[in-house]
Amino acid sequence: MVYAIFIWHGIFLSLTMSMIDFNTVFPAMITDLVHSKIIFGILYSLMLGIPYLFSLLFGHFLSTYRYRRKFLLIGIYLRGLAFLGMAGFTFFFGARHPWLVVGSFFVWILVFSLSGGLAGIAYEDIFGKLVPKGERGKLYAVKQFASSLAAFGGGWIIARVFSVNSLPFPKNYALVLGIGFAGLVIASIAFWFIKEPPSSVTENVRPSLGSLLRRVPAILRENPEFFRFIVVENLSSFGLMVMPFYMIFAKDRFHVSDVYIGRYFLFQVGGTIISNLLWGWISGRFDSKKVVRFCLLLGGLIPLVALGIAHLGANVFAIVFLLVGFVFSGRRVGFEPYLLDIIPADNRPIYLGIRGTLNVLVVLLPFLGGVFIHFAGYLPVFVLVAAVMVSAFFLLGGKPAGEY
Repeated sequence: MVYAIFIWHGIFLSLTMSMIDFNTVFPAMITDLVHSKIIFGILYSLMLGIPYLFSLLFGHFLSTYRYRRKFLLIGIYLRGLAFLGMAGFTFFFGARHPWLVVGSFFVWILVFSLSGGLAGIAYEDIFGKLVPKGERGKLYAVKQFASSLAAFGGGWIIARVFSVNSLPFPKNYALVLGIGFAGLVIASIAFWFIKEPPSSVTENVRPSLGSLLRRVPAILRENPEFFRFIVVENLSSFGLMVMPFYMIFAKDRFHVSDVYIGRYFLFQVGGTIISNLLWGWISGRFDSKKVVRFCLLLGGLIPLVALGIAHLGANVFAIVFLLVGFVFSGRRVGFEPYLLDIIPADNRPIYLGIRGTLNVLVVLLPFLGGVFIHFAGYLPVFVLVAAVMVSAFFLLGGKPAGEY
């Protein structure tokens, strides 16, 4: 039953996120609206960074609640509201007032990101309570495989929507955002059936946020593996930063139409499906840490591949999105189970909050990436990303994670 609940949620969440895929649909939508790499970088920073920035606050808030499911559901429904708001503004104002739409996106994405941050910490804590250590990587791999199949269905929907002449801009984007809203509501149904065990709450009075912040250095010193994870995850943000710019690169270099949004997304989903076999085997044969290391190495290879095959045309460039799918899947199968393996269960929300809040590069890099590409071009940024990702691969070497 527990497996079915998480897989159900994973399937419909994947369908939902396909509709606003950060690497294809979202960058193409912002480019079609205002064609500004800097504006896209700011919005992408908000989308990725806000959940991390407020993680410590959310973790602190949740730490004295024995049951966290209600906060998970609140976060999910607020995120659904953000989808509906973006769909409405895009439909009614996208053609004549694109800057109004983009302006509204700053509000809707703030809601989207804050609610996602709250839901994410509650989800990880519930997952950690219900799924024992030895089964986490396996369940993530199964869930990711099922989610990838759902994302493939989402990719087919996107391909159809953007190839139908009767759905011109901005109706096409409004429709996929509306589908995303429906998928998110359906995804939430599973959590109404979950039997959440109570969390152990050791303190009757919640410590102040200030006292918690003062404890962070001591926590990092006491758990060097956790500290190294935070450093590596920050460095891996370079790989996340550059992913959506592959779509913008294709638009700039090949002048591809919106039809390629669906094509590239299907290649990306194909990569996630194929790679699940690889990541699941590595996780089962070794551990989640090995998945993370291979994922980092592959993330350093992709920008070099993008530069190397750019002269071969838009169709061959789909290989880049296939590899992005490998990394996307690897991050899901590797990073979260590895983190849950190295943090203590009784303080899990606090550790998850510290992890998120210290992920400062996730907040800054998407914006800086847009600025750097705007002024310096793609070549130096892609090479820098490759170098940083390979460095992170070597940094994460060492003994296996401890058990919690």
